[in-house]
Amino acid sequence: MRTLTLLASLMCMVLSVSAAKADRRVAFVVGNGAYKNVAQLPNPPIDAKAMAATLRNVGFEVIEGSNLSRDQMTEKLLDFGRKAQGSDVAVFYYAGHGIAVGGSNYLLPVDADIKSEMDVKLGAAINIDLTLEQTMGDAKVKLVFLDACRDNPFAAKIKSNSATRSVNVQSGLAEMKSGEGTLIAFATGPGQTALDGQEGNNSPFTRALIDNITKPGIEIQQAMTSVRAQVNEETHKGQLPWGHTNLIGAVYLNQAPTTQVANAAPTAAGVVPAATGGNSDGVELEYWRSVKESNKPEELNAYLSTYPNGQFKALALARLAAIKSGPSTTTRNLNAGVDPATFTDDASQLTEDQIGLDKGQRRDVQRRLTGLGFDTKVTGAFSEDTRTVLKRWQAARGYPSSGYLNKLQHKALLSEIVASAPTTASDDSAKPARRAPAQAQSAPAQHRGGGGDAGAAFVGGVVGGMMGGMFRR
Repeated sequence: MRTLTLLASLMCMVLSVSAAKADRRVAFVVGNGAYKNVAQLPNPPIDAKAMAATLRNVGFEVIEGSNLSRDQMTEKLLDFGRKAQGSDVAVFYYAGHGIAVGGSNYLLPVDADIKSEMDVKLGAAINIDLTLEQTMGDAKVKLVFLDACRDNPFAAKIKSNSATRSVNVQSGLAEMKSGEGTLIAFATGPGQTALDGQEGNNSPFTRALIDNITKPGIEIQQAMTSVRAQVNEETHKGQLPWGHTNLIGAVYLNQAPTTQVANAAPTAAGVVPAATGGNSDGVELEYWRSVKESNKPEELNAYLSTYPNGQFKALALARLAAIKSGPSTTTRNLNAGVDPATFTDDASQLTEDQIGLDKGQRRDVQRRLTGLGFDTKVTGAFSEDTRTVLKRWQAARGYPSSGYLNKLQHKALLSEIVASAPTTASDDSAKPARRAPAQAQSAPAQHRGGGGDAGAAFVGGVVGGMMGGMFRR
């Protein structure tokens, strides 16, 4: 009997490992504020960074972006759509300008220049309904947060160019209905406008989301009730978030410890288990990681505003002082003659692809970085290690630190004088015979689930041996 009990326990362990591995959470988080053709919004990029850190802390893979053009948003959405297919929970968060035309809602990239209804419907803006359907349709649970209910900045132009027929251009966003397994939350009610908040800080709606949606043991609909109350109180009843839900089970972004819910009734499919590190210290750490190399004082001030007595306060103040005093003499000399746009133009996977670097040119980039004191392996492939080194180089030069290159940054790197260095064994082109076997090369890619696989294999072996022994008897 004891043997059967132990066998059952071990089988449950195997099933638990499999269930944990099966749980997938993906989020799209974008904040657009640096608009080129209408008034800029200072806070959406700050909102997006804070939200991305919050979601990562409870186990989400986050596709994140700030101040994206139409092409850049499309690229991020395609990536999100691929990764969200079949996911257990998919989150869509957007902060920035959004408009409602003809009863449909649209998000505005930073390069939007809308003069008529035709511009909106033929691609200058992004249709929210179509976007959600295409990117999140297969997810079990879909959570949508839109901090975009601001005045339509193109309303006057659209109306003035629609003289021949009526066009419905309204303030804020239009009402949306959620499908099965979906929750949609707006910063304020349909047709109303939301506040962006004090410059350099989070908006009231985003701040309330961050404060409530990942509290341990709080179900998402209960959390949204707290969000509405917090925003209503903070804005002195000037703004009341609104939403529509068709969830068919309880959803937790940060489930309570198992001991607290052992006797609870089973919840619907798509409900997520507890994530490790779901505490305020973890959220602060992720927030700090997202801004620690920033060259923008407003992002560092946002951290200090959110965590006035935070554990990284001294580092944030030191970083601000360094930005205020300007780059060192060495950095100024390195940057002499560099196109000024290099210091402001963001780089992404798209801008790097546009350079068209082949394997040899990627090796050259890696050699140059190493020669400049930013050591990385010369492989011809931009691994996570290379991306981290690129970020360090960008931060040291005062460029936007993304880990990706654009044409201006690549040109600036090529212009730097690099000390010659002997080729090392890390250069694949020099000693191809010493490359590791294919199995060894692929091993690091399993770091997220490697422990689970090993645990499952071990338990499975024990179970198999026990069952074999029982049958031999």
